[in-house]
Amino acid sequence: MKTRFFGLALAVVAGFSGVANAQKNIVETAVEAGSFKTLVAAATAADLGGALSGPGPLTVFAPTDEAFAKLPKGTVETLLKPENKAKLQAILKYHVVSGTVMAADVVKVKGAVSLNGQRIAVKVNGGKVAVDSANVVKTDIKCSNGVIHVIDSVILPSTDLIPAVADKAGSFKTLLAAVKAAGLAETLSGEGPFTVFAPTDAAFAKIPEATLKDLLKPENKDKLVAILTYHVVPGRVFSEGALEAKSAKTVQGSSVKISVKDGSAYVDNAKIVGTDVNAANGVIHVIDTVIMPPAK
Repeated sequence: MKTRFFGLALAVVAGFSGVANAQKNIVETAVEAGSFKTLVAAATAADLGGALSGPGPLTVFAPTDEAFAKLPKGTVETLLKPENKAKLQAILKYHVVSGTVMAADVVKVKGAVSLNGQRIAVKVNGGKVAVDSANVVKTDIKCSNGVIHVIDSVILPSTDLIPAVADKAGSFKTLLAAVKAAGLAETLSGEGPFTVFAPTDAAFAKIPEATLKDLLKPENKDKLVAILTYHVVPGRVFSEGALEAKSAKTVQGSSVKISVKDGSAYVDNAKIVGTDVNAANGVIHVIDTVIMPPAK
């Protein structure tokens, strides 16, 4: 599988204009290639040209002009308007990873954290590499300040806040009701970022119905807040980082234990059944049990 991939990489890199001269920075290399006019224009409009020309090193998953042309009509023109600069910056930063990540490194990972803060998913299938929904079509284009991998589609970060992501998933109705009852909806819709270990409706169903009803009563708001904030960690903690840390201090104040049992990841006694769900203000990991803070 890797042999096929690297064979493709060598072939396409050899045919890339200007690749032999690694003294050119990322922007200069993209301009010389001639097939990244929209990307260069977008980087200029977003005031990111200087960063992409700086010392780096950076890894850029670069959409071609044809990739930008796949977006709905008028999207690029709208993004290039000054009033949409922040949104454009978020999208472009989602295509950039800190450091030099060569093809040999890309195929070894399941994801990479972008400069946007959100995590790009990496998949290898049949010798082909995809980042999110985009196929990597050219690799290892060396520049003086990093490397370019060419992709055939523009990848887009999540623009939804944590509550909206949970709502669209459709399996966190009880959690959202509890968040609302605890007065935490506004907090979880704030700038963050936050990491949420989110129990599904099936997880809440494990709690006796009477107990759950009591928790949702106004007089038990403090207890409900303690339980919910025990599921939230400040900052973005992606799956690999969580497993490496083995514990994380929650917003509630106590720390959760993160471990691996029989090949599955757990936070306290809850099995992690879904990981690294991007939100504009954080990341969600899905768990199958509601976890309870230790008694004080």
